Amino acid sequence: MFDRRQVLIGGAAASLIGPRLAWARAETERRVIFLIQRGAADGLATLAPTGDPAYAGLRGELAAELMDRPRLGGMFALHPALERIGGLYGEGQALFAHAVASPYRDRSHFDGQNVLETGGERPYERKDGWMNRLIGLIPGTPRALAISATIPAALRGSIQVSSYAPTNLPEAPQDLLQRVSMLYESDAQLHALWGEALQTRAMAGDLAGGTQRGAVAAGQLIASLMAGPDGARIVMAETTGWDTHAGQRGRLNTQLTALDALIGALKDSLGAAWSQTLVIVATEFGRTAAVNGTGGTDHGTGSLAMLLGGTVAGGRILADWPGLAPAQLYEGRDLKPTQSIDAVLAGALAGHFGLDPQRAAPLLFPGGAGRPLTGLIKG
Repeated sequence: MFDRRQVLIGGAAASLIGPRLAWARAETERRVIFLIQRGAADGLATLAPTGDPAYAGLRGELAAELMDRPRLGGMFALHPALERIGGLYGEGQALFAHAVASPYRDRSHFDGQNVLETGGERPYERKDGWMNRLIGLIPGTPRALAISATIPAALRGSIQVSSYAPTNLPEAPQDLLQRVSMLYESDAQLHALWGEALQTRAMAGDLAGGTQRGAVAAGQLIASLMAGPDGARIVMAETTGWDTHAGQRGRLNTQLTALDALIGALKDSLGAAWSQTLVIVATEFGRTAAVNGTGGTDHGTGSLAMLLGGTVAGGRILADWPGLAPAQLYEGRDLKPTQSIDAVLAGALAGHFGLDPQRAAPLLFPGGAGRPLTGLIKG
């Protein structure tokens, strides 16, 4: 789910603690985290429409573990791997938007991700991303951070942002780290900062391999970078491995288990700040309604977005359900989109940061927000 290359594994203290020293006090306590699921996550398995008469027949073996699950809203079953997210739903802190899509209607990962991240109508028509534009709408221009080797498209633009990226230098040997620790031991300020650096290095190292342990470490790392008055307020993190063309059942279970652990770690580690946090989970497009011949699914269209956090008016599913019968499928194969993901995100972001949704939506998502959805965030 997380790749070692995507997170800073510091060999020098400055690369870990330098940004922390330079950050100014944030003017807002509101935080937003965008978790992109690169590879087209299967919304039809994440939040399965088991109440649709066509679902079981289309999904075959992929539906087996879902059909007897408790239904949310009388129609949908949450994947069993999502225990913490399910708990948030029960607490009114998770909202699911189903059958959503960006304006993009082809099935190229790179093009679809670009449209999702830039908020445009077509791939590569915009050079900046909606997260960068969001920074300019919030008083005080809050600090933004990418947990990525490079700045993702969503954060690119005229406003400078920071990133935690891997170093090309070899990792420092353990004996060198111990000597530096001894050198800083008598300096109260440097000793504390060095300790933070080593802790961050350890957490970053745990992210390799996409394990549950790595996902917990990722959540702890992100929370630590958002903590305190000088922490980041806008963060984007990339998750990979969602392109499940074959053997989907086991692979998706692993992916969703890690995602659930990440969300749980974020909530636990943010502590009181969770009440001021919005987490957005979204993917570039969905997957085919029917299972393929290798126990997987192929590139589709409509999918699922999640809004999680203490500010979310959750415990709900937003779905103008199109149905899965042959005549109801998009191009005879995919879940038909009935809601704009841009409208969902624009409404949630405006509500979260106290912006005028009618003014914010066309600035953030000029390609397809239309009328932003309201009531997604607690009043």
